[in-house]
Amino acid sequence: MRLDKFLADTTDLTRSLAKKALHREEVSVDGQVTKNPATQVDADSEVRWLGQPLVLVGMRYVMLNKPAGVECSARRGLYPLVRELIALPNVERLQTVGRLDVDTTGLVLLSDDGQWSHRVTSPKRRCGKVYRVGLSEPLEGEALVEAQRRFADGVMLDAEDKPTRPAELDMRGPREAELTLYEGKYHQVKRMFAAIGNHVETLHRESVGPLTLGELAPGEWRELTRDEVAAF
Repeated sequence: MRLDKFLADTTDLTRSLAKKALHREEVSVDGQVTKNPATQVDADSEVRWLGQPLVLVGMRYVMLNKPAGVECSARRGLYPLVRELIALPNVERLQTVGRLDVDTTGLVLLSDDGQWSHRVTSPKRRCGKVYRVGLSEPLEGEALVEAQRRFADGVMLDAEDKPTRPAELDMRGPREAELTLYEGKYHQVKRMFAAIGNHVETLHRESVGPLTLGELAPGEWRELTRDEVAAF
């Protein structure tokens, strides 16, 4: 691997900033200061920037139980970011694999493996995501049957040019729904229930594909096992 790429992969430097750091003689390889960005390094090379050792981190795959009031965006706005809850090196490289709204809780996946993330989120993969939905109005009887039919057939949402993919709706109680989606449109769950005249008061994602939160408490995270990564 080129030294400038190694620096970009192990620090918050871009490739261009890494070259400037090299030019300023801030980087050493195996004890020797080097200014050449094309210098080849490998797993056995000892690379230091400003005297600090750098370690190349492989692809990471993380699951988190997101609490309310935390954002899934890359840049911080009014709320803390989900990746700020995760204690891993170079955590800023982790990207959310399908976002949740700031007031939505539950399972969030993060990874720096773009191809894996695409497999999880692509509608063609039919990776089911299960949500527990708290509704403002009870959904029972004929209204429930009609809602199940509409969700299974696909709902035409405002500002969309085609209906949602078939979704599965079940009820755990008069005002508590379980909805399984196979895609991830903007505010999709809230917009689908609004389309049938109801309002989502609480929203919690319980699972993504074969992954469930298990014993993870709100705000807790863990890395996925090899088998869990391979399941997608």
